[in-house]
Amino acid sequence: MSATVESGSRSLLRAENLGRSVPGKVLVEAATFDVLRGETMAIVGPSGSGKTSLLRLLNRLDEPTSGTVYLGGTDYHKMPPRELRRRVGMVMQRPYLFPGTVADNLQFGPRQRGELLSDDRLEQLLGDVGLAGYATRDVANLSGGEAQRVSFARTLANAPEVLLLDEPTSALDEDSKREVEKIIARIGHEQGIPCVLVTHDTAQALRLAQRSLVIEAGRIVREGRVEEVLRA
Repeated sequence: MSATVESGSRSLLRAENLGRSVPGKVLVEAATFDVLRGETMAIVGPSGSGKTSLLRLLNRLDEPTSGTVYLGGTDYHKMPPRELRRRVGMVMQRPYLFPGTVADNLQFGPRQRGELLSDDRLEQLLGDVGLAGYATRDVANLSGGEAQRVSFARTLANAPEVLLLDEPTSALDEDSKREVEKIIARIGHEQGIPCVLVTHDTAQALRLAQRSLVIEAGRIVREGRVEEVLRA
């Protein structure tokens, strides 16, 4: 297959026969699916089924041993890893912030590209995650929920085309969880950025996602509209 595929559809990210094996174990096998513009897709399945392994293949945090991913029609092996991970951003289960202020964290990615976020842009990003006025705060003094929202703002500061979310609310209390869920919903509805959400929480998937896939033992066993897949 050529390095590009047809990109005229709503599909922004496409995995084709994507897989990863390590000695003695298949982590992900022959995963093929599309992620559409503006949608949230939930990846669900039992513990140890390969959900996070699949997610990490989508921006080459782990290297696939078979298949590939197309971003905007281009094989992601043709892209420098730094560019790929800017365009396909990721928010982890636990926030890993750099020492310093909230503004320092948001400026980090753009500075790697020789850019500087304006004060107005910083405030806009923080306002989008419900943290207006937090730019000068030291990250050491943030709550868990605040730190996770800074992680979202820091990722959005890189202007990603797709967001990968690895259990982003599992370490939060219920109030913080709902605040982060609001951010995820806004990202899709208002900014049109597709999200791929790994979650163990079926109710959360039903609240946030339009489509879902179920993975078991590294293989996709069901895929479709979230209500049909998760209530089957």
